[in-house]
Amino acid sequence: MTEKKIPRVLLAASSSNSGKTLLTCALLDALKKRGCHPASFKCGPDYIDPMFHKEVLQVEGRNLDSFFMAEHEIRQALAGCSGDCAVIEGVMGIYDGADVRSDRGSSYEIARVTGTPVVLIADASKTGRTLISWIKGILSDDREGLIRGLILNRIGDAFYASLKPVLETELLEAGYHVEILGYVPKIRDVELKSRHLGLMLPGEIEGVYEQIEKVGRHFREHVDLDRLLQIMEDAPGICVSGENREAWGAPEERLTLAVAQDAAFCFYYAENLELFAKKGVKIRRFSPISDRTIPEDAAGILLGGGYPELFLEELSRNTSMLSGLRAALFGGMPSLAECGGFMYLHKGITDEAGRRFEMAGVVDGECFYAGHPVRFGYMELGEAADRGDPYRGFSRMRGHEFHYFDSTSSGGAFTARKPYKDSSWKCMVSAHNGLWGFPHLYYGSKPSAVDLFIDQMRKYRRGNIM
Repeated sequence: MTEKKIPRVLLAASSSNSGKTLLTCALLDALKKRGCHPASFKCGPDYIDPMFHKEVLQVEGRNLDSFFMAEHEIRQALAGCSGDCAVIEGVMGIYDGADVRSDRGSSYEIARVTGTPVVLIADASKTGRTLISWIKGILSDDREGLIRGLILNRIGDAFYASLKPVLETELLEAGYHVEILGYVPKIRDVELKSRHLGLMLPGEIEGVYEQIEKVGRHFREHVDLDRLLQIMEDAPGICVSGENREAWGAPEERLTLAVAQDAAFCFYYAENLELFAKKGVKIRRFSPISDRTIPEDAAGILLGGGYPELFLEELSRNTSMLSGLRAALFGGMPSLAECGGFMYLHKGITDEAGRRFEMAGVVDGECFYAGHPVRFGYMELGEAADRGDPYRGFSRMRGHEFHYFDSTSSGGAFTARKPYKDSSWKCMVSAHNGLWGFPHLYYGSKPSAVDLFIDQMRKYRRGNIM
């Protein structure tokens, strides 16, 4: 076992919409202005918050997820961060996770597993003295003593001045040694708008950097950054089992994975792509919106999730890409498609306004807006329905679903099951040497499936060598 020292903090709150993303971005920006080189992490399966960290602040963002990853893998991922310090953004409420009976899958579990101190963000916008009781309640469940600081958010200057001494006194009397690090006032014209189950993408929000910069100025002015940095420095070393990382493989001869990546398809775990890269597979990105066809040297295709419903006209108009993709998949090129990528493979997609757009026509079905979450949350693939399915090795792989669109052909190659609940449903289409469905899969939960897919790419390439 080795120990690595990484100054770090986890920002948590009582619920979603408490300001975690804005204050995480403000802290990352403040650290950069101090000359630090922070790395960022997001608890849970969220794709969009790490995109804010990366696209707006140029800080590399990754996920820490205790449903997808074993405890040693979480510590290893944090210990392997590229920065000189780390900021972890929580998910939902601090104790909210996959199971209401415990904190499994929660921000608190990540903090406990990694020994990371927590700074609690308290949204004071719609409360008065009750805020003190709320904070005491959160602290009463902190059995590991991980919560080290408080930041009051969306609070007026006068109210903060009167509340702080009372809050400090009552917390001390109750035996809670938690520092009040400061506050961020209510700021006009600052809002990260949401869509469905998450934030809008950074590129969709007008003046997003200016908004974050405005919050950052108030953060630097009203929060004791020196004390926050000391809390980060006080974080214990992270114990990991040596390097424990797979060596990057030699380049696989002529094996290229074509990855759809543009404004419509942008939901990817970096770790998923790295699993292929570590095996020597070359990653070549392409745009279904603007490119005329898939990369010529592709031996496999990955169509990730995103918001294709925002670009239906552009996707449908690019008939060259659609016909090229259709020919490749009908020709047996190995392929994986998740959520938005799965939708793209249908005959057509009907948007929220009832307008239908032609798509690739590889899946014999139609996608349509359901008006409500069709499925939401963690899931795991069960055994394959067909024992002869070339992708049966994907069984036991974990993932999650969150989508407002549904399909007339969601597939039945696997049965998906919710963890900790007696709930299951049929999913995934396995056809033409491809596996496609609504689940977003975390390949690290079943790395052997990546080897299986690479083997399919290798067989395909050998069969197509002239």
